[in-house]
Amino acid sequence: MSFWTWRRKLTAGIAVVLLLALGWAAVVVAVALAAARDQATAADAIAVLGAAQYNGRPSPVFRARLDHAAALYQRGLAPVVLVTGGVGSGDTVSESEVGRRYLVKAGLPEGAVVALPAGASTFASLAGVARWFAGRDNRRVLLVSDGFHMLRLQILATRLGLVPFTSPAPNSPIRSNPRRNAAYFLAEGFKVPLTWAFNR
Repeated sequence: MSFWTWRRKLTAGIAVVLLLALGWAAVVVAVALAAARDQATAADAIAVLGAAQYNGRPSPVFRARLDHAAALYQRGLAPVVLVTGGVGSGDTVSESEVGRRYLVKAGLPEGAVVALPAGASTFASLAGVARWFAGRDNRRVLLVSDGFHMLRLQILATRLGLVPFTSPAPNSPIRSNPRRNAAYFLAEGFKVPLTWAFNR
C-alpha cells in the first residue's frame, strides 16, 4: 500500500496552504510595521521614489512624496534630494525630471536637486541611487515613498550597499484611502518575498 494515500495527500496539501497563508500574513504585518515607522534622520541624501506624472505635472501621489522630501530637506536632514522615476508609455519626459522641476519651483536650490536617470522598476531606481553614491565614503540615504513600499525599499537598498532609513509621505492620497491602502499592503505580502528571492 502506497504511503501517499489520497487522504494523506489532501492533509499535506492543506498543511502547505495553511503555512503559505500564515507566511503571507506575517509578511503583511511586517510591511505594516515598516509603514508605521518614520526613521527621518540625518543622511547624505534624500531619495524620492517616482510615481506617475501627467504632461509634466506630478500625480497627487508623486506630489505628496515630493512635498515630504522638500520638508525633510528644509529641516536640514540632507544636503541633496535625488529624484527617481521612469518614463511612462507615451511620455516624453521622465518622472525624475518632472520631480526635479517641481522641487526647484517649490524653492529648493537647483544644485540641491538631482534627477537620476530613468529607472523602469523599483530595483532600477534604487540601483541609480547606489550609482550616485559610488565612490562616497558615507552611504546614508533617507528613502521617501508611500508606507506600503518601505519594507521592500529597505531590503533592496541594503543589498545595494546603501544604509537606508525610511520616511513615508504622510499626506499621500493612498494613505488617506483605506480601501486602496489595504490593497497595496496585501499585494506587498506577495511582492516582498519575491524581492527577497530575486531582488525585484
